[in-house]
Amino acid sequence: MSDVYVVTEHQAPESLDGVSYELLNAGRGVADDLGVDLVAVVVGGDTDGYLDELGVADRVVGVTDASLDEFNPVAYASAVESVVSQASPRLLLTSVTSIGMDVAPRVARSTDLPLVSYVTDVSVDGGDVVATSQLYGGKMFVDSALGGDPAILAVAKGAYDADGGRESGTPEVEEVGVDAADAGIRFVERHEPEAGDVDITRVDRLLAIGRGIGEEDNIPMAEETADALGAALASSRPLTDNKWLPKSRQVGKSGKTVQPDLYVAAGISGAPEHIEGMKNSGLIVAINTDEEAPIFDYADYGIAGDLFEVLPALTEQAE
Repeated sequence: MSDVYVVTEHQAPESLDGVSYELLNAGRGVADDLGVDLVAVVVGGDTDGYLDELGVADRVVGVTDASLDEFNPVAYASAVESVVSQASPRLLLTSVTSIGMDVAPRVARSTDLPLVSYVTDVSVDGGDVVATSQLYGGKMFVDSALGGDPAILAVAKGAYDADGGRESGTPEVEEVGVDAADAGIRFVERHEPEAGDVDITRVDRLLAIGRGIGEEDNIPMAEETADALGAALASSRPLTDNKWLPKSRQVGKSGKTVQPDLYVAAGISGAPEHIEGMKNSGLIVAINTDEEAPIFDYADYGIAGDLFEVLPALTEQAE
């Protein structure tokens, strides 16, 4: 039976993006259930910088070519297609990111493999694979029965915990050379987005505020609570749309996916788009006056109360 292959991603040649470890976590589970190997595919880059973190994989396929160190959609797809053609994997896992969305459809078309996108869970039943994917921003979930046929699965970012895919070890590396010179596209220059004042994807504690904050003048109260909790301040989309907080603070499908140890959601109802960005947080505390708010379905602790009373009380207790 063919193995499970995971296409890793990197923005810098010397380090993998966090989403790569999410994919490895997903791939490890399904590979174990199928009784096959898990293979990490690294296109370009320098595996020496992070090989010791790929211990969850049974082996690594490194696709080498100088033109692949920086992302090139045509060259990357061609490189992955070459790996798929040679290895004929049972499953090829990619991510629903700008890179994954460029590569997966191209490879699916060229290899004539089915592609299931926005996958949130992969299960195995008697050797048959079932992929659960979300539609309409998480308002509907669909099971795709793949049977025993090979397929490409584009896994939604945040569906799996990255820590579960990061493991020390030094798997065997197989270097595969490709000729990407005729891609028709070449990398010219990288333009980094303007950095925000804090990277909410890297902090251990977050206090996120939503429409319930009422108006911009009330944000300093939330900032005071965040400071007392040792947390960074984040928000749902309406606040960044109003430019009350920078886009770098937005959690959700159109913002950032976060997994802090503590996530406090104050005045956030829990729309599917927001839940998608924070559901894998360690401890979730929800504060909302509406006892039926969807956010309570995902919270470990819920406070049905007014955030203008609860946040000052939290500040006092924390101090």
